[in-house]
Amino acid sequence: MTATEPIVVMKGITIEFPGVKALDGVDLRLFPGEVHALMGENGAGKSTMIKALTGVYKINAGSITVAGKPVTFSGTADAQQAGVATVYQEVNLCTNLSIGENVMLGHEIRGPFGIDWRKTHKEAQKHLSSMGLSDLDPRAPLSSISIAMQQLVAIARAMVIDAKVLILDEPTSSLDANEVQELFAIMRKVRDSGVAILFVSHFLDQIYEITDRLTILRNGQFIKEVMTKETPRAELIGMMIGKSAEELSQIGAKKSRRVSKEGEKPIVQVKGLGHKGKIQPTDEQIYAGEVVGFAGLLGSGRTELGRLLFGADKPETGEYELNGKKIAINDPHTALKNRIAYSTENRRDEGIIGDLTVRQNILIALQATRGMFRPIAKKEADAIVDKYMKELNVRPADPDKLIKNLSGGNQQKVLLARWLATNPELLILDEPTRGIDIGAKAEIQQAVLDLAQQGMGVVFISSELEEVVRLSDNITVLKDHKKIADIVNDETVSQETIVDTIARSGKEA
Repeated sequence: MTATEPIVVMKGITIEFPGVKALDGVDLRLFPGEVHALMGENGAGKSTMIKALTGVYKINAGSITVAGKPVTFSGTADAQQAGVATVYQEVNLCTNLSIGENVMLGHEIRGPFGIDWRKTHKEAQKHLSSMGLSDLDPRAPLSSISIAMQQLVAIARAMVIDAKVLILDEPTSSLDANEVQELFAIMRKVRDSGVAILFVSHFLDQIYEITDRLTILRNGQFIKEVMTKETPRAELIGMMIGKSAEELSQIGAKKSRRVSKEGEKPIVQVKGLGHKGKIQPTDEQIYAGEVVGFAGLLGSGRTELGRLLFGADKPETGEYELNGKKIAINDPHTALKNRIAYSTENRRDEGIIGDLTVRQNILIALQATRGMFRPIAKKEADAIVDKYMKELNVRPADPDKLIKNLSGGNQQKVLLARWLATNPELLILDEPTRGIDIGAKAEIQQAVLDLAQQGMGVVFISSELEEVVRLSDNITVLKDHKKIADIVNDETVSQETIVDTIARSGKEA
């Protein structure tokens, strides 16, 4: 049962950075006993709005009231004092301390001779039990429990301050289905105690399962506040990306399957390509203008096969032919020299170089192919950067910004631009749409189709079977580090086709 008056009212919030208006008169209301989702594409202003509410950013205009009282936050301590608690995507806990020490960090109970650890752990147990976590031993090391349980401990710590508002920023991004349900059970307990929860997630299924109310932002502006159950998905997506339902139906829609030509040779053909412990000997061929999807469950060998094709891992067995000629692709430099590019699934740690600019991140692979003594001329560099930033709609459109300050979707577009700048014949994309908003996802999916139409061969690796089926001409299905099937993707193929293929393979084994 929700209260009639909001606990938080943010009105006309405006935040400006040099040359950029990140928020432009945005409104947000949070009600006690509700889970409220902040929705929008990457770059819409969600993170900036959260940082305004948590005291990380000072607002240039607008007002914030908490429990009916106007507040001005000069830092995160002020926000916590007002009852605003936050749990970020990357759990900010101390794995070298106990569970109880993490729960009570900064709020330890003191006795005449310093911290009274017995009482502190007892108080931690009380907070854990109130959230249904009575099985956790507060004296156990935090490192002894899973990431999912650490996420719940972080929520318990947030509630120690007697929070009126709990902000959960992408809390489910690294959780499996069962762990998500555990988190949702805790969220419902917290919600039912009268706390307002602000929830940010890219997963629409989760949004519709757990939230009561939605606020939609687009390009730093307030679009609408709606009740979740009254808002069809197509309408929500349309508001987020500014397109009608008819326009949405065309995004990423494959118009026609590639037709093979008589006598044509593949760009890449491998026979028995393998690496012990990573992928069993595998045959594969990819043609110009073809999208080949690699599908399978986690640990199936999708990424491992992609890395072998690029030479990121050195093959131990097999033959490799490029345009009909035998070649050894044993390292990424050789692959790039031969116009084979690979975009990693680990965008943050293996993809972007955070302290370099967007321009530098786009040009770095091309420069590597030319060597340090042949620098790219400024005119050529400017033309390359301008071309791909426009074609991929990278925002903000400033190549001299540090890439770490861009949203996840725009970072992914910059990575795609990096590899396109090398003019590859074969582009291997590993989870290119993971963890990005629906608008950026649709743009990247469409870019894949456009590249194939222009004659590029594309390997598309994804855990989302729906997009593999929608984008691919042919699908390679893997299981337990082994290729189990090739599927010619026609109108009879669906997600269920792939699932059934994997299941049948298990029965046959």
